[in-house]
Amino acid sequence: MESSQGPAQRLFSAGKRLLNSLLAVGETRLRLVVLELEEERARLFTLLLLSGLSLLMLLLGLSMLMLLVVVIFWDTHRLAAITISAAVLLGGGLLLALLVIRLARRHTLLKDTLAQLATDRNLMDRDLVESTRDEPRR
Repeated sequence: MESSQGPAQRLFSAGKRLLNSLLAVGETRLRLVVLELEEERARLFTLLLLSGLSLLMLLLGLSMLMLLVVVIFWDTHRLAAITISAAVLLGGGLLLALLVIRLARRHTLLKDTLAQLATDRNLMDRDLVESTRDEPRR
């Protein structure tokens, strides 16, 4: 059936197929972006909720532990007990702050989408190189 079409009609048909393919690929990539954004939002909400609850429980637990240490050493070394408890808490807080900064610098947003786009670009480059090799030389 294609042989009955003229060159302009075949060119128009090929362009239309190419446009449909590009739209399908674009739609797939857009769906992947939306899916990753939804997953990241859910992960972030869960992370914030669990972090807040764990911080609250740790704060209460450390307060009780510090109070216990101070009460135990109240008659003999109360200032040393308070100082050591405060130093341990401040040191732990600084270490955790450094860990949070390191984790926050990780780039996980749209990681799979960017990897898929890189794969697509590599495939297109490979196909372009192969198509230029297959062309007859003049």
